[in-house]
Amino acid sequence: MGFMGTLTAALYSALVVYLGGWFLGHWIGDFALLLFLLTVVTLGYWLAERFYFQPQRERAAAALETQHASRRADLARQGIAQVDGNVEEAKGRLLMQPWWLDWTAGLFPVILVVFLLRSFLFEPFKIPSGSMLPTLESGDLILVNKFEYGVRLPVINRKIIANGDPARGDVIVFRYPPDPRIDYIKRVVGLPGDEVAWLNKTLTLNGQPVATGPLPDYYDEDSQRYTEQKNETLGPVNHRILLRADRPSFVSGAEAFPNREACRYSAEGVSCKVPPGHYFVMGDNRDNSIDSRYWGFVPDRNLVGRAFFVWMNFGNLGRIGGFR
Repeated sequence: MGFMGTLTAALYSALVVYLGGWFLGHWIGDFALLLFLLTVVTLGYWLAERFYFQPQRERAAAALETQHASRRADLARQGIAQVDGNVEEAKGRLLMQPWWLDWTAGLFPVILVVFLLRSFLFEPFKIPSGSMLPTLESGDLILVNKFEYGVRLPVINRKIIANGDPARGDVIVFRYPPDPRIDYIKRVVGLPGDEVAWLNKTLTLNGQPVATGPLPDYYDEDSQRYTEQKNETLGPVNHRILLRADRPSFVSGAEAFPNREACRYSAEGVSCKVPPGHYFVMGDNRDNSIDSRYWGFVPDRNLVGRAFFVWMNFGNLGRIGGFR
């Protein structure tokens, strides 16, 4: 198979092991890093193919054609016009890419386009839980706008061009502050400088209750139960929230987190002053969401983008469409 074939087989084996362990839950994968590495590796193969392997094959094919022409000339001088062998078929074999180049250099343009689109424009995510019900359901496949909150370098997520900031009511994807390897999705409730309070299951911003209105109870097919549902208005965004009457108001199990001194916990709930450069986020399924009430604020550096569109739900095609 040769050295390059063996090397490529080893790289593909490592990729299969990594993806298999990720799928089975043995470790947390980093798709952005994986895609970056695939782009770099396939670029290396593409450059090697463009400037070394392809010219080498073309030289071999040219030499074969020269040898064939010389042989035909020698035979012609001897009066032999018929020459055995198909030189074009032999040249085709010489010019053909080996499998290890076809599956690396040949994939580079596709992987590069996916990497650029995912890094700077739109990224797909899958909703893993019901913390954003009724806005988003488990199994929804969503798109996230990657440039609305600034252009960021892939993998390290460092902002290089400021382009805007989250607004109240935005549904955002971000790197989970206690473990940035994990992506979370919640709704922005508090902006930098806001005083956010969740007391007796009532949300207030800067001392003013957030406007809500009654809605028919929500039926959750998974749990087969009805839950109180309300309409809530955050800035220009009207959305629905769920409340469970059997859940207490106080926040139990809050972790130690940066800027925890900005929050005050009591039997009625929690109130927090959002630090500069941070955001307070909550799930729409208020009594079934582990969010800023428990683990603190989302730093701007952890932002990934704004979620805005359900592009597929294999269990319910009617879910496809935009959302706020």
